[in-house]
Amino acid sequence: MNVQDWLMLVALSVLWGGSFFFVGIAIAALTPLTIVLIRLSLAALTLWLVVLVMRVPPPATRRAWVSLLIMGILNNVIPFSLIVWGQSHIESGLASIFNAMTPLFTVLVAGALLADERISGAKLLGVMLGLTGAAVMVGADALRGISTEVLAQLAVMGAAVSYGFSSVFGRRFKGLGLNPIAIAAGQVTMSAILLAPAALYVEKPWLLPMPGGEVWAALAALAVFSTALAYILFFRVLASAGATNVSLVTFLVPVSAILLGTVFLGERLELTHLVGMLLIALGLCAIDGRLWRRFSNRGLR
Repeated sequence: MNVQDWLMLVALSVLWGGSFFFVGIAIAALTPLTIVLIRLSLAALTLWLVVLVMRVPPPATRRAWVSLLIMGILNNVIPFSLIVWGQSHIESGLASIFNAMTPLFTVLVAGALLADERISGAKLLGVMLGLTGAAVMVGADALRGISTEVLAQLAVMGAAVSYGFSSVFGRRFKGLGLNPIAIAAGQVTMSAILLAPAALYVEKPWLLPMPGGEVWAALAALAVFSTALAYILFFRVLASAGATNVSLVTFLVPVSAILLGTVFLGERLELTHLVGMLLIALGLCAIDGRLWRRFSNRGLR
């Protein structure tokens, strides 16, 4: 990757890491589904404006919209809702670490469903290291009973599983001939439409106290920057540097999320959380393979 690719990758990690920070602010005043609905609705409006300005052809077939609906469920509705609910009980930095397990679950899902994505020895090692890291972070509390905090941690891991399925399902968009920005706009639109009845019926957001300016600013940033702009940047890095390189953002997201949570929200991570993060990072290195191959090649010289 060139310098521009690296700068975009770092910017993307800050945008996605910032999503945990913005949710941490919003969750103090709003309920989970309401936060997700506002995030998706504002992001959809932003992305459709980009589609209009750039004159991007919108999805036009029934097959495309059905695929976008399924992608929206797997990539937005389920993971966003689980992460926001989880963050109502655990800190944003810890949630970002569990979310970094997405490539681990992607390997498992792809290995089970795709003939050309079989699990190699290195990938299996990476998955085992990552799951060990998760077990270390959850800790012995899970053995004494399923507390709300443990459920919150499992919810964020469930979001990572859903992201894994969305990564596999997303491969079909290559054959639909859609512009990546149109895909992003379509999936968040379908997600918002699908989630709206549940959010309005279950949480009745109009009965909640009116949030302050800080919360509205966090919601706007969550939708415009951490969702709409992040998707556009993601697809630019994907086109420029490829899927393997863009996956490196997984290493960087927890760093920005932890820094933001520590500096602005007063959060603190325990030693077990840092150890777990290290094990997950080693697992991701094993799955990625490049660092391992580099050290192996040096050893052969």
